[in-house]
Amino acid sequence: MTDPQAPAPSQAPAQAPAPAQTQALAPAQPQPQPPGQTPTRTAAGKPRHLYEVDVLRILTFACVIGVHTTSHTAASDDVGLNAVLALLHFTRLVFFSLTAFVLVYSYTVRPRPMAQFWPKRFLLVGVPYLAWSFVYVGSSWLLSSTRRGDVPDLVRTLAEGIVTGTSWYHLYFLLVTMQVYLLLPVIVWLVRKTRGHHVTTLVVALVVQLVVFAGYKYFPSSDAWLHGYQKQFFFSYVFFIVSGAIAADHADAFLRFIRVHRRAVLWAFAGVGGLTLGVWALQVALGQSLYAAGTPLQPIEAVWSTAVFVGFLAIGARWADRRRPGGPVARFVDYASDRSFGIFLSHPLLIWILLYGDSWLEAVVPRPWLTLVTYLLVVVLSVAVTEAFRWTPLSVPLTGRPSLASRASRQARSSQR
Repeated sequence: MTDPQAPAPSQAPAQAPAPAQTQALAPAQPQPQPPGQTPTRTAAGKPRHLYEVDVLRILTFACVIGVHTTSHTAASDDVGLNAVLALLHFTRLVFFSLTAFVLVYSYTVRPRPMAQFWPKRFLLVGVPYLAWSFVYVGSSWLLSSTRRGDVPDLVRTLAEGIVTGTSWYHLYFLLVTMQVYLLLPVIVWLVRKTRGHHVTTLVVALVVQLVVFAGYKYFPSSDAWLHGYQKQFFFSYVFFIVSGAIAADHADAFLRFIRVHRRAVLWAFAGVGGLTLGVWALQVALGQSLYAAGTPLQPIEAVWSTAVFVGFLAIGARWADRRRPGGPVARFVDYASDRSFGIFLSHPLLIWILLYGDSWLEAVVPRPWLTLVTYLLVVVLSVAVTEAFRWTPLSVPLTGRPSLASRASRQARSSQR
């Protein structure tokens, strides 16, 4: 997830859409680069909207839904789906790289005191975190025949879930994101202090990350002091936070490199994917279960997730260079990027509803088709739920975005038109 609620950094001027008939007839062609325009700046020198980041965000969140859907529907002995799951487990790591990238880039473009930065960020992430913690804990409490009616148990479970990020299995993403928010001054200081030595900084951070993941995966006694809360702490993702921040500090050169070497980046992306599957198969051959061999907190995932981050950006950059403002695909990407955080928050609830108890869906759809059908239903339903929430006064706590029915939103849409 990227900073889950923040839009891709931009202050680019609005562009008038091309006539619909012209767009429908004209083939998609790369947009010519105006003189003086760079990957991060318009020809007028203003910050450019990073549409490639929108694509990266959408692809990552789509894969998050894939992880959770597959985890709930794949048979434990299904080799194919468990291999897919092993590949999809990059999501949390790419999420934190993107979060750091967006935060540091936005702060660099528009620096402001933390007294202004923190309240806005914690409102649009912290409030949804609290709201959805209550939704998930409260729903579980109401459906439990042994706990329903025990109010002290509800309060205790909710408080514990909020503190530990365990109210539901995906909410720790937001807990770690808020830790990154708090650490932003330290992150910015580190990036500035190590300028001229960023390669060394990345190598050190990667070695630390590999050691941490090796301990988590192969020496479980080394992290016993965390009592199973490894994924809830920022230091479990140190390389991804640092690499995202350093990439933002070199955003122009970084995005230009991806464009120039797109083919090599995509080949490396595919090659590392093959290596990841090879490590997964080797661990299965050595006696690990199909699922355990693909867990996300292991050394190979650090390499694979880095390749995915760069590979998805390369895909996004290719689309951004060919984007037709006002076209149907451009509108779809804008819409999906805007709704992605709300979809992330609500999709586990839809999975739960669809598969709860003696699920009719499981009775009707056989495996392995159950995974695909559930995925499509969850995507459609979570988009519908998020869209409905966006038009209510509860839009901020339930989607992390201002309500589309608010006066400010109406005025902004009118101004754009």
